[in-house]
Amino acid sequence: MKLVFFDDFKLGVLNGDRVVDAARVVADIRHDSPQDLLSKLIGSFDRYRARLEEAARSGAGVPVASVRLRSPLPKPLLVCMAVNYMEYGTRAEPSPINAFLKSSDSVIGPGDTIVLPPDEARIFEHEAELGLVIGKTAKNVKAADAYDYIFGYVNFIDVSSRGLGGNSFFWGKSWDTFGPTGPALVTADEIKDPQNLNVRLWVNGVLRQDYPTSDMAHKIPRVVEWASSVATLEPGDLIATGTNHQGLGPLQDGDVMEMEIDGLGRLAGLKVVDAKKRSWPRETRAQKAAREASA
Repeated sequence: MKLVFFDDFKLGVLNGDRVVDAARVVADIRHDSPQDLLSKLIGSFDRYRARLEEAARSGAGVPVASVRLRSPLPKPLLVCMAVNYMEYGTRAEPSPINAFLKSSDSVIGPGDTIVLPPDEARIFEHEAELGLVIGKTAKNVKAADAYDYIFGYVNFIDVSSRGLGGNSFFWGKSWDTFGPTGPALVTADEIKDPQNLNVRLWVNGVLRQDYPTSDMAHKIPRVVEWASSVATLEPGDLIATGTNHQGLGPLQDGDVMEMEIDGLGRLAGLKVVDAKKRSWPRETRAQKAAREASA
């Protein structure tokens, strides 16, 4: 099942290229915000799954193009794994497992605008990542049981400012609009092997990132085990599993970005705005390294 929020954060089910309004199915869930609604739905999903599936089958829905899709996770706790890929063998051994918290206010949805701040960063970059959505309260989860705690998966982009505050994670990562997510939250039963997916990201139609989740240094079970040993995770929390840095490149004013992971749909129409109109060479980290090596 593919769950979405659309227009004024109405809950919907994505059925092909149409969105079926599912608000009536969850009308009995008392909530304070769209994220609270989603968290409570996930926490009691067994009670609602059949009704949501029936709504998706029987509802005519409306074309996706006729609605405004929002982030399917409007304001989650956001745990981001750091340096969690082997980078096509360019890393001799895994980096120690590590993560940082990114502001939940950074999250935006499909078609939204990424606003680059005026602070003098060395560069602004994109990081396309597989996101894990927690399905039930998770504390000290064993790696062998990790998948029992994953409700679903989502596309996530960790937009990053480099060089601010001595490379401070908070200063570099938590700006408003720096967490594009979507277009849908795809339930775990639809993804056969999340450790064997292709992750791709384009800027202005040019493919930059293209890598497999099999290249993770610390695999999904270990990520859930470690994160839940540090903090209690709740339904609707998001763990971003890291990225392969070789395809990272600059983001600048006027860019349009999109990403896609197998089975998760395309997170598209992300516009970049920079009032200062800064620019950088149009090359990825791998291209820059190759150019410098041949100079």
